[in-house]
Amino acid sequence: MSNKTNPSMSLAKPDSQALSKTQKIGVAIGVIGLFIMILAFFNVDFPNKTLFLSLSLGMITVGTIIFSNNAYLTKQAGIQNDGVWFKSIASRGFWGWILGIVLTLFYIVLYFKAEWLGLAEKGEPNSGLVALFDPLSRLLNGGPASQWFVYGTLYTVAILVFGYKFMLKYRHNKYEQLRTVSVMFFQLAFAFLIPEFMARLNSETFSLPYYDLKNIWPLNYYNFDKYRVDSMIEAGDIGLALLIFGIVSIFVITPILTYKYGKRWYCSWVCGCGGLAETAGDPFRHLSDKTQVAWKIERWVVHSVVVFVTLMTTAVIYSYLGSDSSKYWLTKDVFLLSVAGLLTIVFALVMIFKRKELAKDAQYGAIGYFVIIMAIIGMHYFSGTKHVFLFNTYFLQSSYGFLIGAIFSGVIGVGFYPIFGNRVWCRFGCPMAAVLGFQQRLFSRFRITTNGGQCISCGNCSTYCEMGIDVRAYAQKGENIVRSSCVGCGICAAVCPRGVLKLENDSLKGRINPNDILLGNDVDLMDLVNQR
Repeated sequence: MSNKTNPSMSLAKPDSQALSKTQKIGVAIGVIGLFIMILAFFNVDFPNKTLFLSLSLGMITVGTIIFSNNAYLTKQAGIQNDGVWFKSIASRGFWGWILGIVLTLFYIVLYFKAEWLGLAEKGEPNSGLVALFDPLSRLLNGGPASQWFVYGTLYTVAILVFGYKFMLKYRHNKYEQLRTVSVMFFQLAFAFLIPEFMARLNSETFSLPYYDLKNIWPLNYYNFDKYRVDSMIEAGDIGLALLIFGIVSIFVITPILTYKYGKRWYCSWVCGCGGLAETAGDPFRHLSDKTQVAWKIERWVVHSVVVFVTLMTTAVIYSYLGSDSSKYWLTKDVFLLSVAGLLTIVFALVMIFKRKELAKDAQYGAIGYFVIIMAIIGMHYFSGTKHVFLFNTYFLQSSYGFLIGAIFSGVIGVGFYPIFGNRVWCRFGCPMAAVLGFQQRLFSRFRITTNGGQCISCGNCSTYCEMGIDVRAYAQKGENIVRSSCVGCGICAAVCPRGVLKLENDSLKGRINPNDILLGNDVDLMDLVNQR
């Protein structure tokens, strides 16, 4: 028996993979930067907040760069997931659980106890961690920091520094390089800097609403609240343009781009949630559940969220519309009939032309939509109440904001990275991913093609699929991969040692292969080749 001291706290393997001296230096620098923020959290009043904030963010960035350079540039380009199951933090070991608990607690405090972070009442100066970010906030938007500014800054820094790490890890793959640069750009420019600059332009005579340009309904479910609509109208031409842009994004831009490129154009190239999952969450992508049970739960839960947000948004818009058509043409009646008519047309077309391509649960979902919309109209005309759902609209919206917008997307979606994988929110909760997945499944040109004859069944593709898709099962049969949940991240192709998988945009013909081909005599192979 070995008498060697065991420094590992891993629950997966007794001997951890040791860090090199350079990596330890990088970790030490990053931890010191993080420690400055911890001191601020405990109300240490730094004499020069600009200096200490710069030191904190700078040391975290430099530490990550040093660690990443030594971890990947000292190896040949290629698959760099070696030993991932034997690292405590990436295999649900002790440090993985500690990180998950810390992230979860941070999100709980951020959403529900912002005053613990130092957020002051209106008119009072900030303190603690929030006060540390005041100089940067005043530089960008002209006002003191909020807990959301702190979160936005940390979120952006995480995507940038871990995006750099991700690019080194997959530097052999140009597709991964390009999409990582894309999510870094959209997060920094469209989600962080531009909205802050817009807030800085506000004055007594001119006001611009805070608007994340890359967020589209139903992800920004609050965009059609009365106060949001009023603020955009009051902002004049720019505000009206933003409102129109939001509507056009839903009905025109999104379907066109999804048709051409699949949902990857958003989920893997633009979305901030996906950006954080792909960069900071990359070490945990193999932890996604690949079981059939998880797949069934995923489909039911994510489509239920879409139903919830659709009905809630309908109720919100309905609540501030009038009934007098002489004052404004868009009345409560016209709006509800328009919603019901639109959904009926969509699902009627789906059931007529795409019935064979849908699973039974999706068909039941389509029928459920129709029944619920009919119930809404029935309540409107026969209940005699002002509330379309017999509930207060604010109650519905606050319930969605608490359960989905806070608990699911934040506390669970990010806090549980080290436990359930990096795409928990995208798989099970994101309504935008569900809508895009619906479009991708039905009419997108995107698919992942496979060359089954080259597959050696190593399982890398399935292991590192963050959406829990058993890619190997498709590859072994030579079937195209056309799944609603696939975000087109391309990692399955990047880690394949045989070049079996390829992301393609082609015609809709022959896109979905429903028949399993197990043996050569199961099908006329020459006829199949000629068809393709």
